[in-house]
Amino acid sequence: MIQLDILPTDSIPTVAQESGALKNISFDQLIDTLISDMVHFAISLTVAILVFYAGKYIIRKLYNFVYGILHRRQVEASLSTFVLSLVRIVLYFILIVTVIGILGIETSSFLALFASAGVAIGMALSGTLQNFAGGVLILLLKPFKVGDYIEAQGFAGTVTRIEIFNTIICTADNKSIIIPNGGLSTGSINNYSIQPYRRVDWTIGISYGESIDQARSLILELLRKDRRVLWDEKPEAPSVKAPVVVVSALADSSVNLSVRAWVASADYWGVFFDHNEEFYNAITAAPGLSFPFPQLDVHVVPASDDRQA
Repeated sequence: MIQLDILPTDSIPTVAQESGALKNISFDQLIDTLISDMVHFAISLTVAILVFYAGKYIIRKLYNFVYGILHRRQVEASLSTFVLSLVRIVLYFILIVTVIGILGIETSSFLALFASAGVAIGMALSGTLQNFAGGVLILLLKPFKVGDYIEAQGFAGTVTRIEIFNTIICTADNKSIIIPNGGLSTGSINNYSIQPYRRVDWTIGISYGESIDQARSLILELLRKDRRVLWDEKPEAPSVKAPVVVVSALADSSVNLSVRAWVASADYWGVFFDHNEEFYNAITAAPGLSFPFPQLDVHVVPASDDRQA
C-alpha cells in the first residue's frame, strides 16, 4: 500500500499569514526595499541595454567578416546567403539569451523549451532536413553547377537553379523538373558538361563486297570539312584523338563501320545531327557504295536423279 505524507495544514502559509507578515514591515522598510529593487533592476536593465548594443556591433563585425571570407572564396550565392542567415540567427539567439540572463530571468527553462521545440521540428521535417543537408553538400562539393547538362534521378536537362532544398533543371523540350537535393546528393549523377570535350560516335553499315577504304576516305573527308571536329591532340585532354573509322562488326546484312570524332562539349549534338544527314547523302551518291537492307538469301538445291527415282 502506498502511503502519502501530507503536510499539516498549519505548515502552509495562508493569505492571512502573508498579509500579517506584510503588516509587520514598516512603511520605511517597504520604501527601502522598493527603492533597492528598482535600483538593482535599473542597473541590470542598463547593463542589458549596453550588452545588447555591444552585441549588435560585434555581430555586425562578425557578419561582415564571414561575408568577406565567402566572397573571396567565390562561394555559391545560395550557400552564401544561407550561411550568413544562419550565422546571424545563431549570434542573435546567443545575444538574446545573454540579455535575458542579465535581467535576472531564468534561462534554463527557456533553453529547454527551445531544445524540445527543435527536436519536435526536426522529427517532423526529417525529409526536408535531408534535402537541406543535400543542398549544402551540393553547394560545397559542386558536382555540377548552373548551366551544366546532367542526368540524375531518371531526368536529364540543363541546371537552371540550385536551391537549398531543391535543384531545378530544364529538359530539352523546355520542361522544368524540380529534384529534391537529398536524392541528388546520395545518387548517381551523369554530368555531360564537366569535361570540355566529348566523343561523337556513329555506326554506318555498307554492303558486303563494297570498298571499306573508299567509305573510310569519304567519311574522313566529310569530317575534315567541319571545323568543329578536332584533329589535333589537346594537352589538357589526353584522350582527344583525331577521327577514326574502323570496322566494328560483320553483321548479318552489312559491314558496320564505327566513326569516332572528338568535339567541344557544346558542339556535340550539332555535329551528331549534321553528319547523320551528310553521311547518308554522301554514301547514297557515291558510286560503289550503298546502305544495305536486311535480307535473307535462300538457295534452292535441285534434287538429284537418285532421289527422283
